[in-house]
Amino acid sequence: MAVLSISNAHLAFGHVPLLDGANFALETGERVGLIGRNGTGKSSLLKILAGIEKLDDGLLQLQQGLTSVYVPQEPELNPEASIFEVVSEGVAEAKALRERFELHDPNDDLAWVQERIEHIGGWTWEQRVDETLQRLGLDGARIVGTLSGGLKKRVALARALVAQPDVLLLDEPTNHLDLDAIAWLEGLLNEFKGSLLLITHDRAFLDNVANRIVELDRGQLRGYPGNFAAFQAAKAYELENEALANARFDKLLAQEEVWIRKGVEARRTRSVARVQRLHEMREARAARRDVQGKVRLDIDTGSSSGKIVAELENVGKRYGDRSIVDDFSATILRGDKIGLVGPNGAGKTTLLKLILGELQPDSGTVRQGSKLTVAYFDQMRDTLNLDATLADTISPGSEWIEIGTQKKHVKSYLGDFLFSPARANSPVKSLSGGERNRLLLARLFARPANVLVLDEPTNDLDIETLELLEELLADYDGTVFLVSHDRRFLDNVVTSTIVNEGPGRWREYEGDIQDWLTQSKRAAALQAKAAPAAAPAPAPAPAPAPVVASKRKLSYKEQRELDELPAKVAALEAEQVQINALLNGVELYAQGAARIAEVTARAAEIDEELLGLLERWEVLEAK
Repeated sequence: MAVLSISNAHLAFGHVPLLDGANFALETGERVGLIGRNGTGKSSLLKILAGIEKLDDGLLQLQQGLTSVYVPQEPELNPEASIFEVVSEGVAEAKALRERFELHDPNDDLAWVQERIEHIGGWTWEQRVDETLQRLGLDGARIVGTLSGGLKKRVALARALVAQPDVLLLDEPTNHLDLDAIAWLEGLLNEFKGSLLLITHDRAFLDNVANRIVELDRGQLRGYPGNFAAFQAAKAYELENEALANARFDKLLAQEEVWIRKGVEARRTRSVARVQRLHEMREARAARRDVQGKVRLDIDTGSSSGKIVAELENVGKRYGDRSIVDDFSATILRGDKIGLVGPNGAGKTTLLKLILGELQPDSGTVRQGSKLTVAYFDQMRDTLNLDATLADTISPGSEWIEIGTQKKHVKSYLGDFLFSPARANSPVKSLSGGERNRLLLARLFARPANVLVLDEPTNDLDIETLELLEELLADYDGTVFLVSHDRRFLDNVVTSTIVNEGPGRWREYEGDIQDWLTQSKRAAALQAKAAPAAAPAPAPAPAPAPVVASKRKLSYKEQRELDELPAKVAALEAEQVQINALLNGVELYAQGAARIAEVTARAAEIDEELLGLLERWEVLEAK
């Protein structure tokens, strides 16, 4: 049963309609991921469903008595209030009614007030707020103005959840959240009993939370059952069929245009119905909204840096009593693509500044390489002048821009990033959040650099642009430092990760996020297995016994098992590569749910088998 719906919805800003006769319904208990290009109207649709904005035309229907809560990208919170006070705003009605009941004149008849308080659970609103704060790991006494962006987002979610809404509307809920917080939010939303509609470009988050994907594409809302991986397969098939149908239509239209222009001979044989059909075809072609072009990304690396970009030996950095970096050593080589992973406030920016020589260490040494040209992407977009035009932002004082040996007009270059020529002279403040990020990328790639520092580049970018940015960075010859909490993006770009493992403790792992998680899991399992064995050590026993045991020879079977282990591990790892290729491709998702479940289950089995073999390898080698 639908809890809310829109029918024949129309909405336009300027000459391009954002909603063009669109239809959508949110069912009870659904978790819907709303996706689409930047600027297509996703946030506007969410505000319409929340009752903040109105449709130009069409019908919005809500279930009677429905309660919904909208959490925007940048929630507005009173910076001087405590967390408890801000979260209590979610139960404002219960607070007001109970206060009125407790302070009312004895002669007033407030039976309806008492009935409403009981209906919404207003007698125990404080307990509800306390329980929500505890569940979300928040200290109610802290002042909101002192919180990080990630904690502020938690406070906004707590304010929404304490209201116990039927529908939760979330706009980019993962922005400013670290990996642990995103995993926590996934669990929270999967436990939510109401209906959920969220906008996000985090593909891993969509896969783990959504059970239906709705795409806003060229003014229409199209639904796809399943998670994002299933959507990708279905969408590719759909676009292929659409392209074929359009090609057939255009070919027929071209033939009819030739026929109508044949002159006297054609006029003798003209059919009124055929002429009428041609007019209809012309109107249909004019009204067709083709798939928007793709962003074209390219970057000039300029001159190559030295082979070594930076060399750190036993580097330490403290601020007061707090250790940010403690005894960290690493060598960064030209062409490395390094992901920095850690909770908000762990010191990722400080470590980056140490690596690039912008900050001096308290202890240890840092040696920078030669010929470094560094370009920065700032997640807070502080470097954008909101009153400047798009053209001046890219190329101040000139209509031309040079990318390597190629010279381009600034409007043509902006067109590569999906900005129409008419918008080149528009102010930056007229852009959406995603469009501003796209403009920052355009400015970043307009300048030669052999070291890129990208701080949360994925915020607000649409999924197609993310995929193209991944391809660009993978092919980039220079060095990349990437700070991001988008797991899929990191997995597709980085060659190694530097991970925060506690106050001041940083460790470098080869591979991507999944490799780091796998290695951490194996290390933790081996440590846990070794811990019980270490416990009996203090017990009285003859001193030579452990030495003899540690030096005993392997039995024939154990030696044979050890010799076979490398081949078994290699075979499993090869199968794991094939399975991952299947899961990341599109063919699998056209083979039915049973086949998808089979492949997914086998991927989990391989992880377990590999862990078991590696543990056994450790045991046999220890003997």
